[in-house]
Amino acid sequence: MFVNTNIPAMNAQRQLFNNNIDLDKSLERLSSGLRINTGADDASGLAMAEKMKAQGVGLTSAIQNTQDGTSLFKIADGALDQVGRILSRLEELVVRANNRTLTDSDRTTLQNEIGQLIDQVNVISNNTEYNTLKLWFFLKLCG
Repeated sequence: MFVNTNIPAMNAQRQLFNNNIDLDKSLERLSSGLRINTGADDASGLAMAEKMKAQGVGLTSAIQNTQDGTSLFKIADGALDQVGRILSRLEELVVRANNRTLTDSDRTTLQNEIGQLIDQVNVISNNTEYNTLKLWFFLKLCG
C-alpha cells in the first residue's frame, strides 16, 4: 500500500490556515479600532495602556476635586468679602458713635444699625455653604 502525500498542497493548506488567523486578528483590530485587543497582541503594551487608563481616571478625579475646591473658595471669598465690607461699616459707625456732639437719639440710631449689621454677619455665617458644608465650619477646620 502506498501513501501519497502532496507536500505542496499541504504547505498551501498550512499557509492558508496561517493567513486566516492573521486575517481574523486584522479584522478584530479594525472592528475595535484598537491596536491591542488582548494580552496576546502585546502584553507589555497592554499593561502600559491599562496603567495609563488608571492614571487617566485618577487625573480626572483630581481635576474634579480641584474644581470643587475652587468653587468652595469662590463662595468663601464672596462671603468673606461681604463680611469685610460689613466690618468696615461697623468701624465707621463705632468711630462716629464716639463723637461727643451726638445726641442719645443719634447714638440709638447708630446702635440699631450696628445691630442690623451684626445680624447680617450672623446670617452670612449661618447660611453660606457649599454642597451642604457650612463655610464657617470649613474655615474652623482649615484655621
